[in-house]
Amino acid sequence: MTRLWMVRHGPTHRDGLIGWTDAPADLSDTDQIARLDAHLPQDAVIISSPLIRCVATADAIQDTRTRLPHDPDLRELHFGDWEDRTFADVAKTDPELSMNYWSDPGPHAPPNGESWDTAAARVNRGIDRLVETHTDKNIIIVAHFGAILTQVQRASNMPAKSALAFKIDNLSVTQIEHMGSAWRVLGVNHTP
Repeated sequence: MTRLWMVRHGPTHRDGLIGWTDAPADLSDTDQIARLDAHLPQDAVIISSPLIRCVATADAIQDTRTRLPHDPDLRELHFGDWEDRTFADVAKTDPELSMNYWSDPGPHAPPNGESWDTAAARVNRGIDRLVETHTDKNIIIVAHFGAILTQVQRASNMPAKSALAFKIDNLSVTQIEHMGSAWRVLGVNHTP
């Protein structure tokens, strides 16, 4: 059994869609970081998305855990031309596409961005490599809202729209188990 401990990066205090935008995380709440660190297994390996908000969060909780190289497949959804814009602004300029993107996630993609389905395939590829390489281990993955939800969707075998209904707070933990060909969600959005 391989257990994934998916941690969402620290808050960026940015409004809107930052996807692949490299915004830093606010990690000033050292008490919360300490609680998160204590909650996570010490025998785990730790990996993160290469975006600075995840790298810094992983650095803050690494402790004595073995650090793996950053994996670009663990990045957030790529919002393309919508990057670093507010939801309201995107809704004004691309009303039909933005409504479809959120109400029927899957095939719809922002201009020059990626669809949910494309992002999920990318994240699945990264997770599959980790599970294959670190079978029967604890793996801490510091990633993003969308990347984590793609794995909730996968493990629960639910539609993307249902996965998007979950809340994933900054510095929360979502636990997923993998055994053989089976996936199981153990908990979503736990904040230690």
